[in-house]
Amino acid sequence: MRNTTAMPSLLPDTFCVFILTHGRPDDVVTLRTLGRCNYSGRIYLVVDDEDATVDRYRQNFGAERVIVFHKKAEADDCDEGNNFDERRTITMARNACFSIAERLGVTHFLELDDDYTDFRFKTIETNGKMFWVKNIERIIIGLVRFYDESNCLSVAIAQCGDFIGGIDNGVRTYRFSKRKCMNSFLCSTLRPFKFVGAMTEDVNTYMTLGGRGQLFFTIPFAALNQKTTQSQSGGITEMYQRFGTYCKAFTTLMMMPSAVSVGMMRSTNPRLHHSINWGCAVPCIVPERYRKPEVLTAETV
Repeated sequence: MRNTTAMPSLLPDTFCVFILTHGRPDDVVTLRTLGRCNYSGRIYLVVDDEDATVDRYRQNFGAERVIVFHKKAEADDCDEGNNFDERRTITMARNACFSIAERLGVTHFLELDDDYTDFRFKTIETNGKMFWVKNIERIIIGLVRFYDESNCLSVAIAQCGDFIGGIDNGVRTYRFSKRKCMNSFLCSTLRPFKFVGAMTEDVNTYMTLGGRGQLFFTIPFAALNQKTTQSQSGGITEMYQRFGTYCKAFTTLMMMPSAVSVGMMRSTNPRLHHSINWGCAVPCIVPERYRKPEVLTAETV
């Protein structure tokens, strides 16, 4: 459904935004944030059929904007990475978006969580100062163009946490893109793939598929900001609280033991976290300076 109260959208009808949400019908922060950023294209809320608040979503946002999918069917069709029979996770919603997009006649779509408070520019030119994104559609157009020309499976907007340490630890060393894709996902029905793992599904997916030569990128020139994980009810918070960060961190290690290790994250809230050795994670391009000169032989002449 297109937001008809805003200015005409710059985006085609073959594009839409999916907000993946669960148990927060009265607090879909991302929807309000997109409105402030002048998004006026097609937008849908993706809710699972195990959500007790589905009717409340429909009352608040209209039945035509709320799309309900069969969560158990999606869980049975993907590798959850455990035998917990626990579906309070976003993995199933991420995978469901591909078939939903096909039914809607959409070729490109952007998956967003429901708790984004703002979008910000992150460039060297801003010299560390904060500038709010006022037209998110122009950024999306650039992402789609990059996606189409790069032959990747997905592109993500950076997260504010990627720039902890300031501009020298962020944009300057993060000049173009990273081989990861988290939190937000620009995807296409023309290049479908499966998210894996009930927890840390984003890292699991770019690690397992990236190790097979598939491309995932994060573009650093704009960043999303969201509420702190486990600080609000609903969503995946209950699953994290039940199983803790032990299972969360070890899911990725289990799926990619050749490139992932687990250790304590030293912060104000110490916890187990995964660590990636990118030299072992994805195929690497050898610099041209290491090319050996071609030797002509009788067979090659």
